[in-house]
Amino acid sequence: MARHEQPRRPPGPRGRLLTGNTRAYEADRIGFLRRCHRAYGDVFSFDERTVFVIDPDVTHEVLARTGQSFVTELAPFDMRRDLDQAAAQATAWMSARRAAWPGLNRTAVAASDDRTVEILDAVLADGADPEGDVLTTMRVFSARAIADHCFGTDAADVTGLLHDIIRATRPFTDSSYEFPAWLPIPRHRDFFRSYRRLTDGLTGIVRQRRASNAVEPRRDLLGLLLDADPDLPDDTVTSTLHSILMGGHGVPAAALTSVVWELARRPRLVGDLRDEANGPRAASLTPALPLAEAVVRETLRLHPPAWLMTRTARTTAALGDWSVGPGDDVLLNAYLIHRDPRWWQRPDAFDPARWLDGRSAPGAAYLPFGAGPRVCLGSPLALRQLTLATSRIAQRFTIDSPNAASVVPRFVGRLAPAGLRAGFRPVGA
Repeated sequence: MARHEQPRRPPGPRGRLLTGNTRAYEADRIGFLRRCHRAYGDVFSFDERTVFVIDPDVTHEVLARTGQSFVTELAPFDMRRDLDQAAAQATAWMSARRAAWPGLNRTAVAASDDRTVEILDAVLADGADPEGDVLTTMRVFSARAIADHCFGTDAADVTGLLHDIIRATRPFTDSSYEFPAWLPIPRHRDFFRSYRRLTDGLTGIVRQRRASNAVEPRRDLLGLLLDADPDLPDDTVTSTLHSILMGGHGVPAAALTSVVWELARRPRLVGDLRDEANGPRAASLTPALPLAEAVVRETLRLHPPAWLMTRTARTTAALGDWSVGPGDDVLLNAYLIHRDPRWWQRPDAFDPARWLDGRSAPGAAYLPFGAGPRVCLGSPLALRQLTLATSRIAQRFTIDSPNAASVVPRFVGRLAPAGLRAGFRPVGA
C-alpha cells in the first residue's frame, strides 16, 4: 500500500467523551475485548491510534512484516515515537540475533539442563510454606536461570539488577495511560535509575570479561558473543544481553506460575508426570519428557504470558480488509486466538494430550513466542527450562495451595494467576 494513501480504519466502540474506552477496558480487559470481537470482528479499533487483531493469519502477516511496515513495541514512556530510529534498532538487533543464536539453540540449551535443575532445587529448598507467593518464587528461579545461562559465574550481581528493572517497569505495564518521559513523576525517575544501574552493571561485566577473555575464554552466552566474527561492539553485546535477560525472566516466571496453578488442581496429572520423570529415560543426559513438554505447551496455549503483542505501524499498512497509518499501534491478541473454537477443539479445556502422539498446533493459531523472523530468540531455552522445571516439581514435590481453586488470571503485564499461593513440600515429607 502506498505511503500517501489514507488508512481505511476498522470499526470499533466509540467510548466515552473524555476517557474513550479506557475505563471499560481497565475494568475487565478480556471481557471488553471479547465483546468487541463479537460486535466488530477479528480486527477492530480501540481508539484513533490503536487497533486490536484477533486473527491468526493477519497476526502472522504483521509479525512477518516487523522491521519493514511495522516496528516492535516502543518504550511505554517515550512519546516521541521515532519510527525510523526504531527500525534502525530492529535492523541492528537482527544482526545481534544471528550472533547469539548458537548459544540459544537446542544443542546449547540442552547443555544447561543440569544447572537449570540445580537452580530450581536451590530456590525451592525452603519453599514448603503454603502461603508463599508463587510468582515471586518463579521470578527468583527464572532470573537466576537466565542470568546463569548468559553470564555463568559472573551472574551473581545480575539477578538483583534484573529484579529491580522488572519492578520499575511494572507501573508501565499495569496501566493504559502514558505520560511524557520528561514529566518528573516518581515512576519515571525510578525506571531511569533502575535502567542505568542495569546498563552500567552489564557494561561493566562485558568490559571486564573482554579484557580477560583471551586468557580464559568461557562458553556461556557472553563468551560466545565476545567471540563473534566480526566483533560486536560492547554496547551491542550489552543491549543484546539486556533483551535476552528481560525476555528470559518475565515470560518463564509467569508461565511456570500458571503451570503450578494447573498442577495444584490436578494431582493425577502430577502422578503421571512423576512416573515419567522416574521412568527408564530419566538417566539420559538430555531426557525426553513428552508429557511434561505437552503440559508446558498446553499451559502456554491457555495462559500465554505475552497475551498481547504490540507492533507500531511505520507506514500505512494493510490489516486484512482494513489498514492503519504511521504511528498507529497494533495489538495482537494471542490469548483469544488460542481460545478460538474456529481453530481449537474444546478451546477452554486444559488438555495436554492435544500435544502428544505427534500432534501439532492448527496452522498459525499458536503464538506463545510470537512468529516470523523475529520470533522470540530465547524460545528453545524457555521451553526447555519450563519442561525441566515442570517435570522436577512433579517428581520431587507435593504442591500445597490454599487458593488455587479461587484465583483468576491477571490481564496486565505478563499473564499469570493473580495472587497464587503455594508451598512445595518434598515428596515423602
